[in-house]
Amino acid sequence: MDEMILRAICKVKEEKSAAVLVTIIGTRGSTPRKAGTKMLVYPDGRMLGTIGGGCTESEARLQALRALDENLSFTYHLSLLDEMAADEGMICGGTMEVFIQVL
Repeated sequence: MDEMILRAICKVKEEKSAAVLVTIIGTRGSTPRKAGTKMLVYPDGRMLGTIGGGCTESEARLQALRALDENLSFTYHLSLLDEMAADEGMICGGTMEVFIQVL
C-alpha cells in the first residue's frame, strides 16, 4: 500500500474522523491502474491518491461520498467502455471493480 495513503488512514483513525478508502479489487481489459491501487476520499470531496483519473475516478468519488452518507461499504463496477468514457478521451476499453470502504 502507498505509504502516504497508509499514513492518512492512520491519521483518520487516530483523530476518529471520517474518510472512505476506494480500492481496485479487479480489472478486465485495458485500465489505467491495476488491482490493489487505492485512493482515499474525505467528506469534503478531497482525494488522496488516484485510481486512474477522468470520469471513472469522478464516479468513484461520488460513490465514496454516498457510502459515507449512508455509512455503508460496497463494491462498485466502473466501465471505461461507454460513450462518456470515450468522450472524455478514456479509450482504455476495460472495466474496474472497486471496493468502497467507509473507515
